[in-house]
Order: sequence, then structure tokens, then C-alpha cells
Amino acid sequence: MAIQDIYKAVTSFDDKGAEALTRAEVEAGTAVSAILNEGLIAPMDEVGKQFSEGILFVPEMLMAAQAMKAGLAVLRPLLADTDTKPRGTIVIGTVKGDLHDIGKNLVSMMMEGAGFQVFDLGVDVDSEAFLKAAKENKADIVALSALLTTTMPSMEQTVASLREQGVGVKVIIGGAPVTQSFADKIGAAGYGEDAPSAVELARKLMAG
Repeated sequence: MAIQDIYKAVTSFDDKGAEALTRAEVEAGTAVSAILNEGLIAPMDEVGKQFSEGILFVPEMLMAAQAMKAGLAVLRPLLADTDTKPRGTIVIGTVKGDLHDIGKNLVSMMMEGAGFQVFDLGVDVDSEAFLKAAKENKADIVALSALLTTTMPSMEQTVASLREQGVGVKVIIGGAPVTQSFADKIGAAGYGEDAPSAVELARKLMAG
């Protein structure tokens, strides 16, 4: 048994296996940071790569993310007791007037799988709620999702509110109707075409 087995459990969508193997590695005294990085984050990077190449699709990505979260649940209490710091803090939600959550959920799980601390506000979230959560959680990034063209103005309003209040966060946006040109227009820091590209964007923003 080794960290590689956790990796395989995640890439084969085995929730119970990922949880049990993660717990076994912890009990064996393996470094929590090694389990996190090599056993849980690494396979999600591979899943994201295969998604981008058209090998895997959204259902498979969701199943892999669920398996990753099962392992992460074992580690979470231990991470607070070690020097393992999150890669950054992200507040995410689907904007006001929009109740779609599959894409947002996938991005949320992929971000968590990449080592970020994620606060998911759910759907139909207004600018005030994003503002409050960003302040309270000292967010580095606010991620906005919209699946309806009619709710895209809510993204613009949220970006404007964060700027007016002087909240120093980077805003990233995504969703079927959203484009890079729209991100540029409303002053967002970037646009993610899909979950893997959103993770890559967040990593770049945190790297400065």
C-alpha cells in the first residue's frame, strides 16, 4: 500500500477506496503534505489534463472530484495541525438570478483538489453576499459563475461592488455564455473556459 494507491483510487472514481487508503497512510505515519500533494492533488491534475484532451467528460470529472473529497475529508482536520498552508482562499458562487450549479460545483471541487481553501456560497448569490464572504474569509480570489446571459450583468455588478469597497481580491468568471472579452470589459482578472483552466488561472494569479 502506498500513496500511489490513493492516486489510482481517485482516477478510478473509488470514493471508499480513496477514504480508506488515505486513512491507512495517515495511520502509517506518512506525511500529510505528501498524501495531499501526491495522492489527491496530483490525480486531479491528471484528470483535468484528460478532460482538456477530450478523454474524460464532466461526469467522470465529478466522480474523480468526489473521490478526492473523500480522501481530503480525512486529511482536513490534520492540515490545521501541520505547516501545510492552503494555496490560497477562494470564495465561489453562481451569481444572482441564476440557479445552475453543476459547473460551479465542479470548479469548487477542482479548486479544493488543487489545494485551495474554498468557500462555496451556492447559487443565486448577490453582490453583497460575495462582498461579505470575501471580507470575512480574507479571500484572495472571488470566482463567479453564470449559465444565463440574463444574469451576466450580476457579474459586472459584483466586480464593481468589490472594487468600490476596496476589497483587494482578484475576480475570475466562467460559464457557458461568458467570454474573455466580457471578463476584460467588466474588469475581471480572468476567465476560465472550464474547470481545469479555472484552476490553472487561479494558480497563475496566486503566483503573481
